[in-house]
Amino acid sequence: MNLRNPLANAHNHGAAGDGVGHWWAQRFSAILLVFLTTWVVYALVSLIGASHAAAADWLARPFNAAMAVLFVVTSIYHGKLGLQVIIEDYIHNRATEIVLQLAVKIASIIGALLAVFAILKLALGA
Repeated sequence: MNLRNPLANAHNHGAAGDGVGHWWAQRFSAILLVFLTTWVVYALVSLIGASHAAAADWLARPFNAAMAVLFVVTSIYHGKLGLQVIIEDYIHNRATEIVLQLAVKIASIIGALLAVFAILKLALGA
């Protein structure tokens, strides 16, 4: 005989409230990307016809380098979150899902590191 309330049996089982942090992260990164993309478009338009040296000098300014790093990291993070949802929703083989999730995470980390390194190398004049 089980004297526990059925709600107590169901408590802490399932996904209730589990994805709220992920949902907020996607929305926050999307809102941030609206502003950062506006800055990127402005930056690219202002650099039309500029030489490589002029573009490198422009990127060497601390504000521009910081915004470029923020744009790259935010866009890669937002893309990783989106791919994670797609994989969770459409891949039904658990082993394939795990492999793809790991591949997305590794590619995101490598891509972000390479992009930030390249921006900092140009910004610092190395």
